[in-house]
Amino acid sequence: MYRKALADLKDWQHHIGRKPLVIRGARQVGKTWLVREFARQNFDLLEINFDKTPEKSSLLQGGDIARCLQMLALDANMEIRPGKTLIFLDEIQAAPELLPLLRYFYEERPDIHIVAAGSLLEFLLDDHDFSMPVGRVEYLHLGPMVFEEFLLGLGRKNLFEFIANFSLADTIPESIHDHLLYYVKLFWVIGGMPAAVQAYTISDDILNSSREHENILQTYEDDFGKYRKRVYPGRLRKIFSRLPNLIGKKLKYVNIDPLEKARDLAAGLHLLELAKIYYPVRHSSGNGVPLGAEAKERDFKPLFLDTGLVSTSLGLTLPSLQMIDNLLLVNNGAIAEQFVGQHLLYRQKYYKKPELYYWNRDKKSSRAEVDYLVSTGDKVVPVEVKAGKTGSLKSLQVFIAEKKVTLAFRFCASPPSCGEFVTAISGKDKVKYRLVSLPLYLVGQTERLLAEAAGISS
Repeated sequence: MYRKALADLKDWQHHIGRKPLVIRGARQVGKTWLVREFARQNFDLLEINFDKTPEKSSLLQGGDIARCLQMLALDANMEIRPGKTLIFLDEIQAAPELLPLLRYFYEERPDIHIVAAGSLLEFLLDDHDFSMPVGRVEYLHLGPMVFEEFLLGLGRKNLFEFIANFSLADTIPESIHDHLLYYVKLFWVIGGMPAAVQAYTISDDILNSSREHENILQTYEDDFGKYRKRVYPGRLRKIFSRLPNLIGKKLKYVNIDPLEKARDLAAGLHLLELAKIYYPVRHSSGNGVPLGAEAKERDFKPLFLDTGLVSTSLGLTLPSLQMIDNLLLVNNGAIAEQFVGQHLLYRQKYYKKPELYYWNRDKKSSRAEVDYLVSTGDKVVPVEVKAGKTGSLKSLQVFIAEKKVTLAFRFCASPPSCGEFVTAISGKDKVKYRLVSLPLYLVGQTERLLAEAAGISS
């Protein structure tokens, strides 16, 4: 397995002013593997798992960093060498009192490389009764494997390099285009959870990936008992089971359960958001950056953690997908929107909090919706996941006409193309804009291609 986060860790390792690192992400996305692989390549590893050995938290208590390092070295029977040893505090949620200690490593021993990670860490950060070391730790946000990592995991380095070097001026031969679309379908079923990808690479059997999905989904449900003080576990399971069917739609609580109170359902959704199982794509007016400045908390669409987990939840299989020529018709386009969304969510630098927005105008006479909004520099860029021709992208044109944006992206199953167009919305001034239409398999290159397109259109 290869994760681009290994390069992020390398960046952190050599960054001037480096701080203790906290890795944040859902269960089973590969946090522990990532740190171990990074250490294998660069460090001697001193690892403590506080879930397995909670008694070892006493080695780090007291706040005396010199003594803590001494106790760690004695317990591990190894020398802690600055620049050579990586201290890894895994499952730190089992010893929450140690999180504030990280500030002292930064203040007194910044030469020591130290990383912390844990499952359900967001709960700890959301509901803690201790002082977090603000400004003295940094974060790495880790999601599932992206499409490029998936290709590498399947041994298709040649395809990975092809899309990694794609430029907007390039063309893609039809046979290679079709080949990459096949892997998109495969990714939709297998997804980016490392255990599911590994199961497929070992056995070449998608059923084994689905088996891993079931294990992961059941593990999440088993965790719901830990939330008992906050919300009834049965309600949480109900929300959890309904979410895959609601992707791509503005969430209405009645669609989860018409008999439940909206306040109770909102509390359950918040817990799933903290667990990183789902993400609310919130509405933004899209008038400028940052997009979050105009976000509406109550107007959002659900995005699930991973397309493979969604496909298993919905009973989708590769044979069923292969019979469908238009990928955007799969589950009414929800799987395509999930695929694009989970990539856009983690497209920025590892230390930035993942964020994603959409836009809609909910008027009876003139409804319009743009699937996603992203930004590059000071530009707001609307992103549509569509199969239709340019002239049929009415919602996109409405947004462009209202906001006077000059660049738009579309992801679809067609080969790449770029063109200059003019809006044709009744009652609005015409706006000239550049539409970059990309095949779905290039979504992982969005950040790079956005920069290229913005440079061309400026």
